[in-house]
Amino acid sequence: MTETLSARGFRHIDTWVFDLDNTLYPADCDLFSQIDKRMGAFIADAFDLSLDEAHAMRQRYYAEHGTTLAGLVRLHGVSPHAFLDYVHDIDLAVVAPAPELGAAIDALPGRKFVFTNGSRGHAEAVAAKLGVLDRFEDIFDIHALEYINPKPAREAFDRFIAAHGIAAPQAAMFDDLPHNLQTAHAVGMTTVWIDCRATGRPEHLSNEDWTALPDHIHHRTEALAPFLTAIGAALAEENEPSGPAVRPAQFCLT
Repeated sequence: MTETLSARGFRHIDTWVFDLDNTLYPADCDLFSQIDKRMGAFIADAFDLSLDEAHAMRQRYYAEHGTTLAGLVRLHGVSPHAFLDYVHDIDLAVVAPAPELGAAIDALPGRKFVFTNGSRGHAEAVAAKLGVLDRFEDIFDIHALEYINPKPAREAFDRFIAAHGIAAPQAAMFDDLPHNLQTAHAVGMTTVWIDCRATGRPEHLSNEDWTALPDHIHHRTEALAPFLTAIGAALAEENEPSGPAVRPAQFCLT
């Protein structure tokens, strides 16, 4: 899929909302493989299961409850703080500073947020490693969602929007998981899919046969920083006093 975009798709946006994992940082960092292993180890220890049994539980709860943690809290009363502290104790050496991303975020007009099913501590650590932590007004995390209603639940989006006084029709949501964008679209946001199918992870391969974007996804890219850079440049050109009054800058992203 190749998509041609213009500033028209984003000129109404005053709030930019980013998922964290596999969105702000490149999916090929593969942080989730570390997190997956630690979730399996936590569950195996907590319930005296084999690792295979623990990973089967993890996958089942993810599918049925939106996150593994939501299932553990709902069904077993597991301490969310203990779980999150354990599973996010990972090596961030694979996350490189991203000055291009920082500059691209700076060029976007309006407010910026991180909206994640992970913990604030994890998001802060990753964003600091990328060098973009100070670009965001707030990080809305799984603690703010009280653990049991994560994305893609409508309640998660309603809470986020209400907490920060966001007008959904003037907001853009960036996420690697299309089902999260389905809810973002339902509340009125412009949606951007970070296409991570090249990673080969099951949650990304479920859409491998797509030849066109579904209605709830307005835009796609495989690389966030150049995508944002192009948006910022297009918006800046439109806003130049000496620039064209009607013709928007065009850019093509694959």
